Amino acid sequence: MQIGHISSLQTITCHPDTTVLEAAELMRKHHVGNLVIVEEIEGVRMPMGIVTDRDIVVIVIAEGLDPKSIKVIDIMMTELMTAVENEDVFETVERMRFKGVRRIPIVNKQGGLVGIVSVDDVWKCMAKQMTELAEVTTRQQMREKTVRK
Repeated sequence: MQIGHISSLQTITCHPDTTVLEAAELMRKHHVGNLVIVEEIEGVRMPMGIVTDRDIVVIVIAEGLDPKSIKVIDIMMTELMTAVENEDVFETVERMRFKGVRRIPIVNKQGGLVGIVSVDDVWKCMAKQMTELAEVTTRQQMREKTVRK
């Protein structure tokens, strides 16, 4: 299965010059825990970093810094790992595990942002697959009952 099939297409983004306060307001408005920082290049949103609600708390709030005066570019994780939308889910999960990341932006072949996948998205996909696998036994038993009356 391709990682693009389980990605959330409604990815909330902001520009590097967005203040931390504005980022927090965006997260609250859209009920998300992260923003992908993008730079528009020839009309394509190119991911350049990610900021999480935890980054805001640990880096800005806990240090007593002013979220109105700090930009997301100053606190974003710049070692951004992305996955191409046609990459295998399990390859992506392995890379996420190795790097210790919970969210990964999904890009097209040109590097443009098309979605995001979180560990929760992977869990939901796996749970659905396991449920469908469990149905095999049930259907096999039902088929056997009709065939061997």
